[in-house]
Amino acid sequence: MTTERPYPKFTVNEKAERLLRSGHPWVYGEELLDLEGSYENGDIADVYSSKGRWLGAGYVNDNSKIRIRVISRNANDRFDAAFYERRLRYALGYRRSVMGADFGACRLIFGEADQFPGLTVDMYGDVLVAEVLSLGTERVKGLLYPLLVKILSEYGVSVSAIYERNESPLRDKEGLERRKGYFPLEGLRGGDGHALIRENGLLFDVDYIDGQKTGFFLDQKYNRAAAARLAAGRSVLDCFTHTGSFALNAAAAGAARVTAVDSSETALEAARRNASLNGLADSVEFVRDDVFDYLSETAKSGARRFDYIILDPPAFTKSGATVKGAYRGYKEINMKAMRLLPRGGFLATCSCSHFMTDDLFRRMLAEAAADAAVSLRQVEERKQSPDHPILWGVPETEYLKFYIFQVV
Repeated sequence: MTTERPYPKFTVNEKAERLLRSGHPWVYGEELLDLEGSYENGDIADVYSSKGRWLGAGYVNDNSKIRIRVISRNANDRFDAAFYERRLRYALGYRRSVMGADFGACRLIFGEADQFPGLTVDMYGDVLVAEVLSLGTERVKGLLYPLLVKILSEYGVSVSAIYERNESPLRDKEGLERRKGYFPLEGLRGGDGHALIRENGLLFDVDYIDGQKTGFFLDQKYNRAAAARLAAGRSVLDCFTHTGSFALNAAAAGAARVTAVDSSETALEAARRNASLNGLADSVEFVRDDVFDYLSETAKSGARRFDYIILDPPAFTKSGATVKGAYRGYKEINMKAMRLLPRGGFLATCSCSHFMTDDLFRRMLAEAAADAAVSLRQVEERKQSPDHPILWGVPETEYLKFYIFQVV
């Protein structure tokens, strides 16, 4: 590049160059070779190869192992309001296209997949719930939020509140404080902490202040619909039911009986509320228990009560260091379920951990089936819903594995 640019210039090693050119947006501290110019954390910085090739520009932060998060590979970009509005319009326009009638309850911004590092924004009707995990994005959120409200108003959505769930320990690594609360923006009314959404024809009450993550797991929307297609007439066990979403989808699809198990009474209270909202309070039995123990005790009783089991556990691992332990946990829970099912029964099973890769997950399932002395006939393989897009070249955006099998 010959044009003079006003940003500090970082030179990176060949490994970083290779990853950046493949589409990955992160540069780690140990990959930096040289620096020209000065900066403050959160500023825009340019990234160059050792041969002087411009590779992109992004937010720099010395507090983080991820030293630079690239947000642009276009040398003509200027990081003003017009740039961010254009990016937001791309992201929201994509959701309107792929989500259609489900646009009213979806993920609007999915971090690096939308070139907004560390930013999550979920929409629950007229409420936006946001999480910011990078310093650079934290510094521009006051620009982004009003733009989101503006664009959504053009789509006919009148935003009443923006609530931030900035509680993750990942903020510590960026030098950011943890906090949560309504973002003050003129014209917004706030709220009572609850939003009502519709998924697959069912109503769900979202507790966006105290619920897990941003209040609801939107990424499983279409997986729940896929699982429900096999539920009619079956005796269904929904493990780790959380707010009851898989259980209620199965009950609404005509399951003969549904049992939903979770160890959290708070989660079960929410699930019961959701069942009542949909007139399904008498269609689902809610049980407070440890799922591992429940499956073991059910097996010991000798009664094969279920011919369809759904496993939707929390992430057993959130880092590469704990994958081995997570592997054992996933294998145990799947093996217990396989042993409990009769021949011809169905198993829906998933993992929401990026670190539990698809190859590892499939290997685990094969080992669990061998130990349970069953074979698996694959019905369907699925990923997260398209409002959580997978960006090729950025494996961190591909995290959800979802399979449906018949046990034979």
